[in-house]
Amino acid sequence: MPDRKPTVQDQVDIYAQHAPQVRRLATRLTGNPQDAEDLTQDVFERVFTSLDRYEARNLAGWIHRITTNLFLDKARRAGRQPTSALTPAHEERLADGGSLPGDLIHDAGFDSDIEAALATLPSHLRVAVVLADVEQLEHAEIALVLGVKVGTVRTRVHRGRAALRRELAHREPRAGRTRVLGALGV
Repeated sequence: MPDRKPTVQDQVDIYAQHAPQVRRLATRLTGNPQDAEDLTQDVFERVFTSLDRYEARNLAGWIHRITTNLFLDKARRAGRQPTSALTPAHEERLADGGSLPGDLIHDAGFDSDIEAALATLPSHLRVAVVLADVEQLEHAEIALVLGVKVGTVRTRVHRGRAALRRELAHREPRAGRTRVLGALGV
């Protein structure tokens, strides 16, 4: 959009197209709907104030990068890992109900113990795992989003998955139980 100043309609179109993905990613990164909504708002504020300078070819990738970087910046500033004091069941009751059907289907895939396990990961590992396993980005794409080397991404994804396996060990099959399509591929 560098050839003209973005219009309000451009902003509306961008928001309509990208908000569900940003909200979903923000929810996975922050661990709760309230922080995710704040992060989503911050992302689009940044997108719209920077849109006239945007020159890359991949708008979705640029928005992913903004989302991830804002999350990491907030986590660093807070000096702690963002977590929710509410259980996922309580969070669902408090949700604003404005989710699209596709969001609900996508979000229905994670049990509360998987959400809790993700929340235990340090933010740099959580981001890598969420971008790789939930958002299905290639390691090279994640490296671009995070501004790190591909090897660093591989290490973070590997360590994050290993930590998730430990956190989800209670889901492992025991004698007499059959394993059905492992949890989250971990």
